[in-house]
Order: sequence, then C-alpha cells, then structure tokens
Amino acid sequence: MKKNVLMAMSVALVGAVALGSATMTVQAADGCGSLPGWATLQARLTDARNAANGGLDLDMWGTIVDRDGIVCAVAFTGGVRGDQWPGSRVISAQKANTANAFSLKGLALSTANLYSAVQPGGSLFGLQESNPVSTTAAYGGDPANYGQSNDPMVGTRIGGVNVFGGGLALYNSSGQIVGGVGVSGDTSCADHEIAWRLRAGLQLDYLKAAGAGGVSGDNDRRDNIIYDIKSQPFQMNGVSASGFGHPTCINTANPALLPATD
Repeated sequence: MKKNVLMAMSVALVGAVALGSATMTVQAADGCGSLPGWATLQARLTDARNAANGGLDLDMWGTIVDRDGIVCAVAFTGGVRGDQWPGSRVISAQKANTANAFSLKGLALSTANLYSAVQPGGSLFGLQESNPVSTTAAYGGDPANYGQSNDPMVGTRIGGVNVFGGGLALYNSSGQIVGGVGVSGDTSCADHEIAWRLRAGLQLDYLKAAGAGGVSGDNDRRDNIIYDIKSQPFQMNGVSASGFGHPTCINTANPALLPATD
C-alpha cells in the first residue's frame, strides 16, 4: 500500500506546486477565525517544548497556517525572540505550509514523511524547490514584532516547502482538515515530537474522525515520523524501507511513545 501511495503522490503533487506561494497579503473567509490564536499557540507551544522530546532542549518557534496557507499566528517559547534560532521563525512557517499543502482529508503527511522521496533519485525529487517562500512575507515589517500577535507574517501566504520533521496537518473534531502547524528550533527529530505534542494541545489531531490515512503503519499515529533508513551515522545516506523514512538525530526520542491521535 505504501508503494501505491508513493506512486499516487508523485502524480498528484505535480498539480500542487502553486499552493501557498503568493506574496501579497490576503484574508481567508473563515480560515484563521476558526483556528487557535497567538496566546493559545504560545501557551501550548511552551507546554510541548517543556516535555521530554529528545534533541538539545532548545527554545522553539511555532506557526499556524489555515487551509489556504495563510499565516494565522507565530509565537516563540523563549523570553525574547533571540532566545531561539532566528532562522527557525521562517522554517516553522515553511513546515506549517508544507504539511497543509500536501495533506488531504483522507491522507495526512507530516513534513518528516516527505524526507526520503525528495532525495536525489527519489520519486518527488525537486518538490523542495517548488512553492518558494515569499521573502516579502517572511522578512517584512519590524523585527521587534516577530513572534508577537502582530507578527508581519500574519495574514500573508508564506509559501515554502520543508521536508524534515516538525510540520503536521491540522484536523478538527468534525473531521475537516483546517490547516497546518510547524515548529522549528531544535533537531528535526525533536521538532517533530514538539509539533506532535503541540497539535494535541491545540486539540486539532482528529485524524480518525477525518478518516485520514497515513504511511507510518501505526493506526494511532498515522502521520508519525518513521526511522527506517538503513546506514550510519545518523542514517543520512541510506535507503528508507518504506519510502517515507527520516534520519535519526542526536538524542532521538522514541516516536511510538507520542500521544495517540483521536
């Protein structure tokens, strides 16, 4: 089944490269209004960051986008914006955009699930070059507002494709896919763990209600990260047995211990 999903994605994603790349400021009809705001994102991101996630125990950036790829909220966990990697602000938004752009009601794909297929020779090689980040959205405005409720990215389509851990699609209790969440600031494996706990804290992990399939092989964690790349060190040059594998990282936590989704 995984091979069939991979082949279907190779065809389907060809028509998806235009999602989320516009540079202008836009407003969704109901998108961001139905999603958690800045205060909730900041609080739940802090909770998730403080859990046992492996990695380097660093502070994090987090971003929520709606189904149209519009940035709804951006937050960080440190005391000031320089307490977490400055470059991770835009990466968190890329991850949110990617998970939203390449997940469906019936198929949830984390950014981590895309890692192997975009490597040279992979069936989706080049995907990471599609949907470029809007530099106007990413770097506009006053940096003093980065990570605040009035972050300049809010209300814009950020675009971008990121294919390592930390991005997840959002599914509400009615079984609708309503956007994506992305986090960045630690190892990519820890980023996935934190994003997973953040999505649970936001109560937007109703994959079963949506009937969303996945590639992880775990019915309770359908878009979970998969560590099945065969080589060392850190499995960077090997082949994924499933076709959806991700390299391990420093202090990699066990993804099977993450909370089950609804």
